[in-house]
Amino acid sequence: MKRQNDQPKMRVSFDLDEVLFVSSETHKTEPELRFPYNRIYKERLRLGAPELINRLQELGYEVWVYTSSFRTDKYIKGLFKKYGVKFDGIVNAERHLKEVQKNRSTTLPQKVPSWYHISLHVDDESVICSAGRQYGFDTYQLEAQDDDWKEKVIEKAALVKKKWLARQ
Repeated sequence: MKRQNDQPKMRVSFDLDEVLFVSSETHKTEPELRFPYNRIYKERLRLGAPELINRLQELGYEVWVYTSSFRTDKYIKGLFKKYGVKFDGIVNAERHLKEVQKNRSTTLPQKVPSWYHISLHVDDESVICSAGRQYGFDTYQLEAQDDDWKEKVIEKAALVKKKWLARQ
């Protein structure tokens, strides 16, 4: 008999640039890190990002980063640790090229979250969000500043989880 804790967790991933990392000139952001960390980690986090990631994990989701940038795992983990966040997985451009694109003659999209069993991917790029239907993952397209973005992502995750549980 399977116990509740043995159930696989649904995975949600976030892009970094223009999703979790935003400009303080166009978006509300988390407070800047204190010296010397603000010299090491220059990116600013979208206001509410740490709270949302931690809340999703409390709700039983695995939370990943899936980015087309070449930032290292160490850098990403280090920055988010300063905000009290620990990701369940990280896919950067290097890992994507090595594990997903490999030696394929056909160029795949920059991100294929379904390769990592990610059911919901949050991104700002419409081309990535459009690829979701073809490559088997749901998306939430995050656009400009939105004070209700956290609630909308949690709501979308709940809808995707219903579909995901029905397939389990």
